[in-house]
Amino acid sequence: MKTSILGNSISQKLENGDHIANSISRKLENGDHIANTIEAGAVRQDCHVDILPTPKTSRETEIIFLVEQTMGSSNIVFFLLGLVFLCSCSQSYAVEVTYDGRAIKIDGERRVLLSGSIHYPRSTSEMWPDLIQKAKDGGLDAIETYVFWNAHEPSRREYDFSGNLDLIRFLKTIQEAGLYAVLRIGPYVCAEWDYGGFPVWLHNMPGIALRTDNEIYKNEMQNFTTLIVDMVRKEKLFASQGGPIILAQLENEYGNFISAYGDAGKSYLNWCSNLAQSYDIGIPWIMCQQADAPAPMINTCNGWYCDSFTPNNPNVPKMWTENWTGWFKHWGGKDPHRTAEDLALSVARFFQYGGTFQNYYMYHGGTNFGRSSGGPYITTSYDYDAPLDEFGNLNQPKWGHLKQLHLHLKSMEKSLTSGDISSTDLGNSVTATKYDLNGTACCFLGNANSSTDATITFQGNQYAVPAWSVSILPDCKNEVYNTAKVNTQTTVIVKKSNKAEEEPSALNWVWRPENNKDTTLQGLGSNIAEGILEQKAASNDTSDYLWYMTSVDLEENDPIVNQDLMLRVNTTGHVLHAYVNGKHVGSQLAKYGSYNFVFEQNITLNIGSNQVSLLSATVGLRNYGAMYDQVYDGISSVEIVGTKGDEILIKDISSHNWTYKVGLNGEEKQLYSIDSSHASGWHASYLPIQRMMTWYKTTFKAPLGKDPVVVDLQGLGKGNAWVNGRSIGRYWPSYLADDAGCNATCDYRGAYTDSKCVSNCGGPSQRWYHVPRSFLREDENTLVLFEEIGGNPFYVNFETLAVGTAYANAIEGSTLELSCHSVGRTISAVNFASFGDPQGTGSSFKKGNCESDSALSFIEQACLGQESCSIDVSEKTLGWSKCGDITKKLAVEIVC
Repeated sequence: MKTSILGNSISQKLENGDHIANSISRKLENGDHIANTIEAGAVRQDCHVDILPTPKTSRETEIIFLVEQTMGSSNIVFFLLGLVFLCSCSQSYAVEVTYDGRAIKIDGERRVLLSGSIHYPRSTSEMWPDLIQKAKDGGLDAIETYVFWNAHEPSRREYDFSGNLDLIRFLKTIQEAGLYAVLRIGPYVCAEWDYGGFPVWLHNMPGIALRTDNEIYKNEMQNFTTLIVDMVRKEKLFASQGGPIILAQLENEYGNFISAYGDAGKSYLNWCSNLAQSYDIGIPWIMCQQADAPAPMINTCNGWYCDSFTPNNPNVPKMWTENWTGWFKHWGGKDPHRTAEDLALSVARFFQYGGTFQNYYMYHGGTNFGRSSGGPYITTSYDYDAPLDEFGNLNQPKWGHLKQLHLHLKSMEKSLTSGDISSTDLGNSVTATKYDLNGTACCFLGNANSSTDATITFQGNQYAVPAWSVSILPDCKNEVYNTAKVNTQTTVIVKKSNKAEEEPSALNWVWRPENNKDTTLQGLGSNIAEGILEQKAASNDTSDYLWYMTSVDLEENDPIVNQDLMLRVNTTGHVLHAYVNGKHVGSQLAKYGSYNFVFEQNITLNIGSNQVSLLSATVGLRNYGAMYDQVYDGISSVEIVGTKGDEILIKDISSHNWTYKVGLNGEEKQLYSIDSSHASGWHASYLPIQRMMTWYKTTFKAPLGKDPVVVDLQGLGKGNAWVNGRSIGRYWPSYLADDAGCNATCDYRGAYTDSKCVSNCGGPSQRWYHVPRSFLREDENTLVLFEEIGGNPFYVNFETLAVGTAYANAIEGSTLELSCHSVGRTISAVNFASFGDPQGTGSSFKKGNCESDSALSFIEQACLGQESCSIDVSEKTLGWSKCGDITKKLAVEIVC
């Protein structure tokens, strides 16, 4: 046929098919008509057209001639329209995004949409393409992100969209990958982010009240929201302009606390809705956790399970904006883990009961660089047990198990979004749901019982459905997936030193003190005020640290003289270091969840003038709760308490004149920067350890290879770390998790909570800290630490992360993919392989009572030396297992 010849000729004549469409369009007399025809044909997001200038190469002219000779000029239009749907180009055309009670509709078609949250500031711009591609490979349609107000407007009307804050670049990276985007502008975001995303200068504006019907706040909110909308509109990134953004959100989880704001909260909610509609961006707006969301805002669900959620309007689809893939980690907390089985169950059950849009929070959690973590006491790691881990590695089996689920849900898209729904209660928490579209049906069999497996007879066939699981039958006959049956590998990530040969085994350190003797310990600061100021008001959150300084004058006849004296400080700051007359008299740290404490320490005062210097430190500001912005941070009162026998005298010095200094001297001198003008003053002789208020510096070579890099800060106390002048976040490895509550195994059955499946009891809440490859130089690199409470830097070491081993327990009839998940890293050994009834898991695999004689040799032949391999788990491939009539399994462990 001519068309076959044409296709072969074109593929041989031109490497880049994009230029074919461009060249042909320029040869037609009515190029505008073609463009109009294409746009009118509702070109979908995954198929774009790019009309470029007149061809300049002889190869393009040759293609035009070839097409004309083969098809004739009159047929070129039809050829071009067909070509549009075959090629992938760089520019997209307007997409209509609407909805009804069943689904979001893209160009009139109801869609099953699977999304995942990736927050651009929690990774680097160099990481974005890989993260987004892995999300796409995992079966996602969209990437969801918040917009972080305090990161972009740290000072009023001073904006930052550089580096990993380049929102536009992030959205364009999503577009280039062929995915949609969900833009949650907020601008309140929660997100375990410092102060919930609000800039603290906002809090300090006179007369303001946040998240309520307050004109000052609304003006500022509207200014920032309009800035973001205009930026995105200018770059034509809304779907109505041909961009990737199909949904936008204003406000966030306000419904959880709206009652605390009374009538002003309701009027503020309506104002938000009106503001959103005024932007006229041509796509739907959503409001999560907002049961009374005013039309046309779509209210959506957040949580670990949203299958029972019902929208407040029958004409809007059932949407899940945050399916929590795990949970965040806090200082003093253990490592939370949500199993792949339970997460898959929550998704399958949501779609079983009418859901059609679901977003994972998080799909990649990432890292709280700098001072961005909130809480307070949220760790620098924001891994969240997400399908992509903090460093961008596949978190297996979660990533792969969900990928298989996504594939099957997509195969049922038409029926799920348009079919007639019927559900049958089979008793004992077992249900069957059928979606029937003109005789084509798909089914779910759900067992919500947390302990009892079910044998179900459905439409004449019998099915075994394990407890706490959902089975998917795309044809209502054959089970292709069950949420409790994991047929994907589990990877074990290992840490390696990977040092260059010339790199010494230990790091060489220099140090210098945080020099306060001539400044804050003498009461020297930048501001003086009568009485004690709240820390947010005094520091504007430009540093974790704020000095409060005052003098106490005692005369010989003062009643408090000759008594036993104690310094008493009431504070809601998170850490307090107290100095009297230049000497450190004590420190106190709050515990997670309880930040109000009273510091009491015996002191000695002199007749005459005495200097009291108090250093208050925060560890991320509160990010959640009703009117959380009104919570007081910092020192609230200071007293000198004298006791003599039963006599107690109190000298309240809270109303004194207090001098304030924001931040550390080392921060002011930028000792963390490789370009600091204060390069001298570092001591090379005698390295002190367990010394508080100390700066440490060392140099190192970047670890070899391309695997993610971490720095092990075991042995240190609490502080901040910088690599080549870029903050990698707060560290606190001395804060250990509770030593109780961890289990050797985790039962996926039953409702998940953040305390259900935890590990790392008694260990540091965070020991390893992410150092992105883009932070590193090829030659020499610099690590700077500010150690606040005392530690030992001799244990600090850099390591890389990679898959060490991987294991799987795959069921007969499935296909098992084994991979080292890294370019250039191959499977070097098969530690175990048994097809039959093997027992155990991972490194504890054992042979059962029966197995195939050829499984190990087959897998070795198929996998050794390969980056990945695919195994058909069947007797045909792996050999007869001599197990009789049972469902057989393949247990395998590989080494990378």
